[in-house]
This record gives sequence, C-alpha cells and structure tokens, in this order.
Amino acid sequence: MPTILYIMGWRFFFYANEGNEPIHIHCLKAEKECKYWLDTENFDVQEAFSYQMNNKDKRQVKKIIFEYIEREWEKFQKEQKYEKIPQSKRYSIY
Repeated sequence: MPTILYIMGWRFFFYANEGNEPIHIHCLKAEKECKYWLDTENFDVQEAFSYQMNNKDKRQVKKIIFEYIEREWEKFQKEQKYEKIPQSKRYSIY
C-alpha cells in the first residue's frame, strides 16, 4: 500500500491492487481513518467512510486532498501500467 503523503499527522495512501476502482484515497491519523472518492470532473470529494473523525478533521483531509492527492494517484497508476508492459515493448529515450 503505497503511502503518497505524510502531512499534519495524516498518512495518505492507497492499495496497489485497487486500480479498477474510481480514484480514491485512504487516510489515517492515530485512531482516525477515512476513505474519500475523488470526482475529478466536478472537482469534488465524496466521503466513502470515516471512523472517529469530527468535522474539523474531515475539512482538513478534504483540503489536503484537493492540494496534493489527485496528481499522485495519476502518477502511480501510470507507473503501474508501465511496469506491466513487457520490456521489449517499452519505448526508450536512450
């Protein structure tokens, strides 16, 4: 499960085998945990679930997601697809 960001005590991560799900992120801080779906077309975030989080925590997580997470998800998924391409089929710049 790649961790893509540690900030303000929050760990943002996703599971490597969830590429078939819409873009989303898991968040963990001590006993607090949540998962958010990212609607990139409408620039929105929808809570999938949360555990022991108050409204302030949720606002903080959403703000971090908007600032950092989308580009990291896309980057990771592109790298995963590249790794599945056989070496003989990859393009090289060298």
